[in-house]
Order: sequence, then structure tokens, then C-alpha cells
Amino acid sequence: MSRLLLLRRPLSGSPCLLSAGSCRSCSGASPPGLSSSQVRVSPPGLGPGSGSGPPGLSSSQVRSTFLEFFRSRGHQLVPSAPVRPRGDPSLLFVNAGMNQFKPLLLGTAPPRSMLASLRRAANSQKCVRAGGKHNDLQDVGRDLTHLSFFEMLGSWSFGDYFKEEACRMAWTLLTEYYGISADRLYVSYFGGNPESGLPADEETRNIWLEIGVPPARLLPFDMKQNFWEMGPGGPCGPCSEIHYDHLGGRDAAHLVNADCPEVVEVWNLVFMQYNREADLCLQPLPLLSVDTGMGLERLVSVLQGTLSTYNTDLFTPLLEEIHQRSAVPPYRGRTGAADGDRTDMAYRVVADHVRTLSVCVADGVHPGMSGAELVLRRILRRALRFCVEVLRAPQGTLAALVPTVAHTLGDVYPELHREADRIADVINDGEAHFLSSLQRGSRLILRTLNTKNYKDGFFPASVVWSLHRNLGFPLDLVDLMLEERGVQVDQDGLQRLISESQSGGQTGVQSQVLDVLSLAELQRLRVPHTDDSLKYQYSLQRDRYVFPACSAVVLALYDGSSLVSEVGEGQRCFVVLDQTCFYSEQGGQSHDQGYFTRDGLQDVPFPVEAVEQAGGYVVHQVTTAGPLKTGDQVQLHLDQVHRMSLMVNHTATHLLNFSLKTVLGDSVQQRGSHVSAERLRFDFSCKGLLDASQLQQVDRCVNDIISANQIIHSEELPLERARSIGGIRTVDEVYPDPVRVVSVRLTASELLSDSLSDRRVSVELCCGTHLRSTGSIEDLVLVSERQLVRGISRVLALTGDRATRAREDGQVLSQDVDSLSARLSGSAPSSLDSAQRLAKEVGILSDAVDNTPIPQWQRRDLQGRLKALQRSSNTSVRKLEAREAAALAQALLQEWGGGRFWCARCRRTLCRC
Repeated sequence: MSRLLLLRRPLSGSPCLLSAGSCRSCSGASPPGLSSSQVRVSPPGLGPGSGSGPPGLSSSQVRSTFLEFFRSRGHQLVPSAPVRPRGDPSLLFVNAGMNQFKPLLLGTAPPRSMLASLRRAANSQKCVRAGGKHNDLQDVGRDLTHLSFFEMLGSWSFGDYFKEEACRMAWTLLTEYYGISADRLYVSYFGGNPESGLPADEETRNIWLEIGVPPARLLPFDMKQNFWEMGPGGPCGPCSEIHYDHLGGRDAAHLVNADCPEVVEVWNLVFMQYNREADLCLQPLPLLSVDTGMGLERLVSVLQGTLSTYNTDLFTPLLEEIHQRSAVPPYRGRTGAADGDRTDMAYRVVADHVRTLSVCVADGVHPGMSGAELVLRRILRRALRFCVEVLRAPQGTLAALVPTVAHTLGDVYPELHREADRIADVINDGEAHFLSSLQRGSRLILRTLNTKNYKDGFFPASVVWSLHRNLGFPLDLVDLMLEERGVQVDQDGLQRLISESQSGGQTGVQSQVLDVLSLAELQRLRVPHTDDSLKYQYSLQRDRYVFPACSAVVLALYDGSSLVSEVGEGQRCFVVLDQTCFYSEQGGQSHDQGYFTRDGLQDVPFPVEAVEQAGGYVVHQVTTAGPLKTGDQVQLHLDQVHRMSLMVNHTATHLLNFSLKTVLGDSVQQRGSHVSAERLRFDFSCKGLLDASQLQQVDRCVNDIISANQIIHSEELPLERARSIGGIRTVDEVYPDPVRVVSVRLTASELLSDSLSDRRVSVELCCGTHLRSTGSIEDLVLVSERQLVRGISRVLALTGDRATRAREDGQVLSQDVDSLSARLSGSAPSSLDSAQRLAKEVGILSDAVDNTPIPQWQRRDLQGRLKALQRSSNTSVRKLEAREAAALAQALLQEWGGGRFWCARCRRTLCRC
């Protein structure tokens, strides 16, 4: 009874983890000062006070029950997308289950992709909310619920079922499959907004009444709570939330959406029925969809009978492992004033942050200096600080927790097992850098304090921000260090710098060449998708590539806000044709260049500035050189030189990928690429920089394939059949079905043969344009390599004539270094002037080696030799300077003899100033 009374007392709330108005699951504050035993509540379905332990459902059973429930109701189970967003600049991290389905909701999904065929879907999505609009990072650890990484259980309908089916399935799953008592549940719905002209969602209210929810437990709320939008524009709609009362046996309606930790939202059902236009008005969507989300950690805490997320089996193994490696008592679940030494807060911070770090690094996000990488660096350093300062754990503790994370999550996310060693390496490397930064930051603070007495003023905000931004120094640590010396930070100035950084660093809304309503209008009018097959229909005839002529009809014109029938001269517009030979930017390859001419205006080119895809339509961005209207006949003129350069560099990218795996092993994974007409860029996983020998081996492997002039095959196969090809390389993209398979030397059909399964060849799923044989590349040179972050390297390469020039420039620079080395190793310079001239030559030559495109292995060799020459020339200069100074001093002594010198400073003779 005493425990129950304690839980019923008024509680002070804190901001939600996710507000219903902006995301899809919320997390209130925890009761201040409660211990682990005090936050245990009765399990679902039981009255208050009955039951003493969690029910038998484990977190993995909760997850699998959800997925199986929807699979059995016709939903396709879709794997979790990585936490790094796929081509969405509006996000730092994937922060909701719907992120990977945005192309479907916006109508931009390629027609042949798996996404386009989805009608019902369900999954458990890895989510990170630690930056941008949804940022819970500073709240993690302060209460018992906030997390930076969590899993979102979601179900979707894309133009299939709508409100009634969604509500009934949600109620059935919660009450019948999970066994949650209906007496513990409350339902909210959208109560309308007269200012926006939106009526109350009475349809949803009536559905819940039919299901059996009592009217007193059916609560209307405003747009902030019950109208969901994915961003400033795009699909949106009213939502209906299901809330759970941890205590039960009472009327808790007044606690719904009141930031009370005893009554929490567990599920949000979003009904996508409007589109928010650029002018902020709402237009009905032609396709009605359902988007639901339920936080796994929240649901598990409900089903395991605890107010604390950290008391569930998702966290208890981690907390126990932390205790074993720290020098503090076991975790007791205290918060607020009761956790005076912040020990339990440290337990929660470290447990949450190591999960976030593990998932992000496994998905290719590494601590860095901007965007998501900067956020992850702060997460790493926050965790390390609590490890070292509060838990008093030895160096290496955070990385040692990675196997426990893999154990708790690796069954559903196997990449955590596969990447465990690399994750630990990244964390250990970050820890070493952080400890070094702490020392440098402490010295900078002391130097600044020594320049001026700040006790009557404020410590400069610019210094604090520089420490935080550049060295990753925690802001509260600066406060503590200054507080010990009686100094305060200029908080107003600091907040101004923080705001400027956030406003400058926020990503914008993803641009869209056709909005969702215009795409729907094209489909309603039955405008056929663009036939872009001509982009592949070129041939090699007598060592010359021949590209087909293309004549097309203008099917649609888009002026940036709506479809129009005609545009005037000089107007920027987007043109949809019935067919095109232009390649649209995708798969890391830049778009084609060229121009249109219009019948009746043959001498006037309409330059094509960009080519993109949207929902099966190829959209050409054009600034018109004359009037253009739908139905006009146009001729497309492809810039063949530009296209050839793209084909050369894309094929060379495949050969480079294959050669890196051949030299370094199959652990190499592609992490990104970009193909332009000038060069190619390739990012890959690698423990460290390649040495000169490895660079030369990769160079030799690629050029052996080029010299052999091997045939390049392209073939379309069903996606599942293509994935079964041994050694095939894929990247994290949504592939069409059927998919294009590009292979060197052997066809895809031959590679599917068992007898050839051991053959190692370059084979990839790829939609790009490629050469017909490797000889057209002529040459490839790696001209740069650097590590983006630990474990990820980036190489730049040149092909053809550019590669030949790079080799020639490398030879010239090598000869220059040989010549300079010979002069420096000969007789010593006879004068200071000649020594300084030689030192200057070394510096000029070093700049040339650093900045001229030459083979990277050669650059490293020349840089090493030049550093040695720089040391030698500097030594010669210093010796000659010392010799001249000594001679000058001797001459002065001889000139003045035994005379006495008068000191202008102290006005005495023979002084010691």
C-alpha cells in the first residue's frame, strides 16, 4: 500500500520523448527520486498492487508477436532501414518508421521498386532522436524513460485499408494478443481546428465507440496533440493515440497528455488524408494511407510491469555489465535529488549511448565534425565523460560493452555481431582523442583565465563554444571548471552562438521536382510513365560508341507549383516527355547533359540543366528559350562526350570496388560513391589507410582488367534471383524488380551456374550506364586517399587522358625531387643565400607534390623524401646562420676592442640586460 500511495502522489513532469503532434510516441518524465523497486507496477490486466514480477513476455517476444500479428493480416514484413537516411537531406538520422516509406507517401517511389508494390507493410525500425527537430539527447539519463536510440514498431496501409481496420487491429493486438486490460486504456482523437477549417474527426470517434471504448475514455485534443505532419509540407492528417495507465483502478482521463509518467501513450495511428502545400493550406490527398508507430521499449515496460524503461530486459544485461566494470554500487534506479552523486544517471547515459553508438557505427555513421557525425561524436564523449568521472570505470570500458549490445539486439539486427570489432575500434579511438582533447581544453581555459580577471565579468562565450564545437568539450564540464574558480560563462552570448549554429546547420526540406498532388494528377489523367530505355540502347561499332536519336512529345509541364499547359520564353520549368535518352541522376551517377530543340524552332536550343526521377516520370529541368506547351514535338540532343566520360568512370568504379576486395579481402564494404564526368569517388570500409604497396596492387589489378579489354554484360533479372549470385555486391538502396545486373567477363546467367560459382569477377546490381568493354577506360590512377573517419576511407581516381597526365606529372615531379636531392646531398651550400634558396625550392616542390594530381602511392613516397630534404636544408640554413652570427660578433669585438658598451635600457655600462 505504501508503494501505491507513493506512486499516486503528484509528480513534476518533463518534456515528452515524442510529442503526438510531431512524432508518434511520447515519453513523460519519471517520478523523482524513485528507486528500481518503487517503479515496479502491477502487470497489464491486473489490478493495482497485484502481482510482484514482470510477466513472461521478453522484449524479443514482444517484437515478434507484433510482426507476426501483422504478417498474418496480409502485411509484408520490411527490414529496418539503416539509421543513416537514404537520400533524404531533411534528416540527420532515421527518426521514425515511416522515413523509408516517404517516397510512397509522396508518390515518388520508382514504379518497379519493391516500395511501389507495397499495400500493407510492418516492421521494427531502428530510430535515433538526437539531433534536428527531435532531440532528446540532453534528457537521456535524467529520467527513467528518455532514449536516444529506440525501436519503432510500425504498420502501414498505402491506399488499402483506412481508419476502421487500423483501429480494430490495434485494439485486438493490445487487448487480446498482449493481454492488456481495456480498463487501463484511453483513446485520444482529433477534436478539430476551426482556424484551419478542419472539423473534429467524428468518424474515428464513432469507430472507437463501436469497438467498445467508453465515451468517458475517448478524449478530443487539438492539432498539437492529434494532428501529425512529417515536416513543413507534405502528407499529413489527424491521428488517434492509445494511452495506458500503469496503475489502473481509477479514472485517469485528466492525466492523458498531461506529462504524467503513470499514463503514457503507447501507440499512435496516423490517418494520412491531407497534403500541406507550400502556402500552408491543406488539400485532400487522392490516396488515403495509415501510418502507425509504437515504441518497443515503451511497450516492453508496460508488458513487464515497470515505469522504467531501464528495468526491462533490453537494459538490465547492460546495467549489470556496467556494474561489473565500474567502481560504484549497483544500479538503483534513482533520479533527481535522490541521485545526488549522479551514479544512476551515469548508468542510464552509458547504457543508452553505447546502444546508439553501436547501431550508428554498424550502419556507417561515425563520429565526426558535422551533421550526424558531429552529433554522434557528442554522444560518444558524453558517454565517456560519465564513464570516467562518475562511474570511475577504466579506459576501454565503453568499447567492452559492445558485445552485450550485440547479444541483446544482434538476433534482429545481425550487423551488430558482424561489425562488433569495428564498433569497438571506433569507440576506443574516440576515447583516446577525447582524453587528449580534455587536456588541451583544460590548458586553453587556464590560459584564458590568466589573461584577465573574469570574476567581475563573464568568461567569453566564443572560447567556450570553440571548446565545445572543435574539441567536443562538454558545456557543463566548462561550467564546473569555471565554477570552481568563481567564474561564470557569458550564457547569453553562448546561447546566441548555439542558436546561430543550429539555424545554420539545419537541413532543409527535401526538394521535389513534382509535388504529390501533381504526381497524383498525372496518374489520374493516365499520363504514361516515361520510357527511358533508350539510355541503355547504344552500341560499340568499330571502336566508336553510337547513341540513338530520340524524338519525344511533351506530356506535362510543371512550373514549380502546379501543372500547366504552356510556359513562356525564359521560364524555368520541369518537362515530362513520353520517352527520353537522358540518364536521370541516381545510383551515385550524375545526370546526362544536352539540350532539346522544338519542331518549328530547330535552331534554338533548350539546355537541359538537370534530370531527375519522380514516381516513374523522368523530369527534365529546362529554362526555355522559347514558348513550350504540352503536345509539342521535341528532339533530344545528348552530350555524347559527357555521357562517355560518365560511362568510363562508372565502369571504372566497379573495377575499383572489385580490386579493393581482391587486394584487401571481402571485409571491404562499399560505403558510398559518386561518378562525375571528371573523376570518380569511392568510399569503403577499411581499418586504416592503404600503404604504398597496397595502392600499387589496386592500381595494377584495375589496369590488368582494362588491358585485357574484358566484355561488360548487362542483364535484367528478378531481384531475388539476382541476389543469389555468388559474390554480388550491393549497397543500401531500394532496387527495382527486375533489377539490372552488370558483370565483367561472365554473364549473370553464367555466374548463376554452380560450376562457375568459384569464379571471382566484378558483378553488381546497378542502374547506371556502362561501357561495352573495359579497354575504353584506357587507364586508371588513384590520385587521393584519406580517412573520412576511423574505419572509412575515401579514394579519388582519374581515368583516360586525365590518368595519363597524372602519371606524366608524377614522373616530372619525381625527376625534380631526384635533382633536388642530388644537389642537397652534394657539397654543402657555400653561403646562407644559396642554402635559403634550396630550402625555398624544397617548399615549392612540396606544395606541387601535395596539390598536383599524381598517383597516390607516388605522392606518399615523394612526400617522405621531401620531408627528409626539408630537415636537411633547414639544418644547413641554421648552421650557416649561426656561423654568420658568430663571425659578426667576432668582428664587433675586434672593432670595439676593450671599449665599454653603454646600455640604452638601463643606462649603465657592462650591464646584464
